[in-house]
Amino acid sequence: MSTSYLVLTVVAAVMVGVSAASVFVHATWVVQPLSDYGVPRTWWPWLGTAKSLGAVGLLGGLLVTPLGIAAAVALVLYFTGAVITVIRAQWYSHIPFPLVYVAPVIASLTAGIVT
Repeated sequence: MSTSYLVLTVVAAVMVGVSAASVFVHATWVVQPLSDYGVPRTWWPWLGTAKSLGAVGLLGGLLVTPLGIAAAVALVLYFTGAVITVIRAQWYSHIPFPLVYVAPVIASLTAGIVT
């Protein structure tokens, strides 16, 4: 395992984990945009759970590489859905926000595949 894979994976997992926790505690900076985008409140726990499992999967991938790769792919799909949701809501200025979270996930995925 390379140091870069380790660092990228931990950074990605922490960022996604903080994002998941923000959904669970209903942090205004996360849930207000969800409301603005038209995401039903009943979906929020499921979205937080998906991000939590993705973060745990990334960390688990440090021990079992295929698990980390699967978690990273799932998170890339999740954040692709987030970008699509933002575009559908026509909040184009918010497109960078999910991209900030998916960038380290993509970097971790790339490092995991390379190593």
